[in-house]
Amino acid sequence: MSRSKIHASKNNAPLKVSILVISIILLLLAGLYVWQSLTYKNRFLPQTTIGDLNVSGLTVKEANKKLTDEYSDLSFTITNQNETLQTIKKTEFGFQPDFATELTKWQTKQNSWAWPLSYFSKTKHTLAQAAFDEAQLDARSEALQAELTTWSQQQTQTKNATLTRNDTGFSITPEVNGNSIDVTKAMDAIKQAVLDGKSTVDLAGFVEKPTILSTDEALQKELATIEKVTNIEAYYKINGQTFQIPNDLIAQWVVYEDNHVNLDRTKVQQYVSELGANYNTSSNGSTFQSSLRGEVHIPAGTLSWTISTESETDALIADILAGEAFTRSPIAQGSASTSTPLIGNTYIEVDLVNQHMWYYKDGSLALETAVVTGKPTTPTPPGVFYVWNKARDEVLRGFNDDGTKYASPVKYWVPIDWTGVGIHDSDWQSAYGGQLWQTVGSHGCINTPPSVMAKLFDMIEVGTPVLVF
Repeated sequence: MSRSKIHASKNNAPLKVSILVISIILLLLAGLYVWQSLTYKNRFLPQTTIGDLNVSGLTVKEANKKLTDEYSDLSFTITNQNETLQTIKKTEFGFQPDFATELTKWQTKQNSWAWPLSYFSKTKHTLAQAAFDEAQLDARSEALQAELTTWSQQQTQTKNATLTRNDTGFSITPEVNGNSIDVTKAMDAIKQAVLDGKSTVDLAGFVEKPTILSTDEALQKELATIEKVTNIEAYYKINGQTFQIPNDLIAQWVVYEDNHVNLDRTKVQQYVSELGANYNTSSNGSTFQSSLRGEVHIPAGTLSWTISTESETDALIADILAGEAFTRSPIAQGSASTSTPLIGNTYIEVDLVNQHMWYYKDGSLALETAVVTGKPTTPTPPGVFYVWNKARDEVLRGFNDDGTKYASPVKYWVPIDWTGVGIHDSDWQSAYGGQLWQTVGSHGCINTPPSVMAKLFDMIEVGTPVLVF
């Protein structure tokens, strides 16, 4: 070997060593890179956080345990004006701190071969809404609502301005600005906050506020309505008599409910029922000034009416609430008007004791005659009746006392009740009046001389009262 070659070989030795060293280092770095890349295949990259927790280098299982341990201790605080009222573990609401699925998704998506870059760029993950056991959430929420309801009831209750009855009538009671809360709205917010991962709700945001103030225009108007109603001039006209409903009685009926003036229907109905008890001609007899016997009492008959309590109650309430003076007659069922006297100046009078009949037209005697009424076994019923029909040439049929049938032709037939009793001619009677009814009396009808009956038939009209006593 020449000296030049030996010199060149000595000069290349350090270069080879350097290349060898560099190659070894690169191999080591490459090995480290590959090893780390393979490691991060199952672990989170450096500078990876989930929420406020650092999960760098942790496996999904390790990260899930760290998160579970952290979130299992989470609590929810209910405050009132920043004062703590109650602190509840979120697990009591059915919170289930298991994030394995979401962690696996994030870990799978990361590029493990790019792990060196993670040292220069942080990766932040935010957990989605955690899972909750709905049944446990509902049960705890229901119990909490009951607790808050009790608490709210112990606070100063917020009240709207309202109309209140006092010794002299009604007046406006001002509103109350309390600190009770709207529990339903508060619970909706608490439940949503728990689901959204929040940690507190302040009940001060749910304090109830009065919605009706003492200056409310509608309230002032309702007060004016009450004053108008209680001072109304309300009259009834019954049987020709007019009387006023006492204002102090109407004042007792007035109620203020659901922000509106109304009348206590039960009390009004009681008053209408009392009117019926006192005035119904279907159950109350009539006093009558008779031709021969002075004042007599006649029991109720077919000419009568009965107040329709339900309908009249509704109508009376409507009239009073209208606030205008009125005079009304009761709504009734029956054959007569409630407003006019049951017995006017035109009527037929049948005196069973004196066996006599009169017909008065407009207060003047138009006709009178002796009659024969029902025999002792089939007496003529007393009562206030009326002519409900007029017929010619009828055959009256029925049964005798021995059970045999009878058929009596009559020329003039005027029925007065619903049982077959009426006024008719009777050519089989030879005389009328006195005590003949005891021996040759009728089956209940009013036997009238044929010539007189012909005149009476033409004189009277359907609807004419017939007073039998």
